Amino acid sequence: MSSDLSALTQAFCSDTAYPKTVRELAAMGTVRRYRANTTLLYEADRGDTLFVVMEGKVRAYGIDPNEREITFGMVGPGDYFGEMALDGGPRSATVVTTEPSVCSLVSRDSLLAYIARQPEFALELLGKVIRRARMATNSARNLAFIDVYGRLAQLFMEIAVPQPDGTALVPENLSHQEIATRVGCTRDMLARILTDLQGAGYVELRERRIVILTKLPARW
Repeated sequence: MSSDLSALTQAFCSDTAYPKTVRELAAMGTVRRYRANTTLLYEADRGDTLFVVMEGKVRAYGIDPNEREITFGMVGPGDYFGEMALDGGPRSATVVTTEPSVCSLVSRDSLLAYIARQPEFALELLGKVIRRARMATNSARNLAFIDVYGRLAQLFMEIAVPQPDGTALVPENLSHQEIATRVGCTRDMLARILTDLQGAGYVELRERRIVILTKLPARW
């Protein structure tokens, strides 16, 4: 491990802002640095590694029968993914870095040994699997039953940060392409919807950031 990764690992594992179990898992793994847009694992591949995110952010997604991407969720520092490695079966999603990231890779054997020492972690792991399965189900249902605008409005409601003046800001690190991917549409379609909303006075662009001026309508 290079000196900078060693220092980062030491800082992460001593940072009490992160859960104790996550810090302990990170200390057990092999730490690696990844560039943005690096695919860490592929859906359906067999895997035996759990990834603890120490720095950066990753996106987990799948492909539906119509070749559309379904984003299951984003994972950032202090969280982990790849817990399906516990049974050595196929991966349930493809995971790609959305920015430069550092992860600690924990082998299946190390994970099983940790559960043997800390059996309460098995309950935490089960809870995470259930929550992610629920998120995946909701994402699939949304693609099937909610139109593109409805998915976009729902995403903005979840991620936009309220401001003192009553507006809300979409996080600046979320590009239009990433938004389009998360709602399951093309970038051109997203641009058309945003243009319409801007013309109607619901949103505006300030220094390339999306600002929601007032509550979005239920339908468009």
